[in-house]
Amino acid sequence: MVHLFGFWESRAFYDSFMARSHDRLAASQTGTFQDMRVRLFEYRFDVKTGFEPQFTDADLLRVAHCQVHQERAEHFALMQEKVWNPAMAGSPGMLRGVFAEAEPDSEFLVLSMWDSGAERAKYRTERVERLALRAQIGADVAAIAGDVIDMEPAWTV
Repeated sequence: MVHLFGFWESRAFYDSFMARSHDRLAASQTGTFQDMRVRLFEYRFDVKTGFEPQFTDADLLRVAHCQVHQERAEHFALMQEKVWNPAMAGSPGMLRGVFAEAEPDSEFLVLSMWDSGAERAKYRTERVERLALRAQIGADVAAIAGDVIDMEPAWTV
């Protein structure tokens, strides 16, 4: 499985690419992949510090794709900001991340960048269960999918 993340300077640049170049590029890639899924998320806020889509200092990414009950979407975002972000920011080895939303479906993406798998494992072991209870994640989230991704430096552009 491969995860590809693209970051656009603005929605206008994204829309321009889709209108002018996407179809030609997609046609040239026919048959090179199976079961591709694409989602467009809009930036909401940083996780820890000012997010930059630079991956050369990260050895590991953690991505969580959350389907949230619509009536709980704002609570979920608030808990990300007030509960999860401070915990991740205080964890040694956590570099930076981004919290984004796909409207109108109440889908959220949390992408965090770590300097090592060992540091992320410490955060996970010590805090996740306690934080999940505090953030009432069971009431907010209808479904969650995620992955821990080892970075492949040769694929980083």
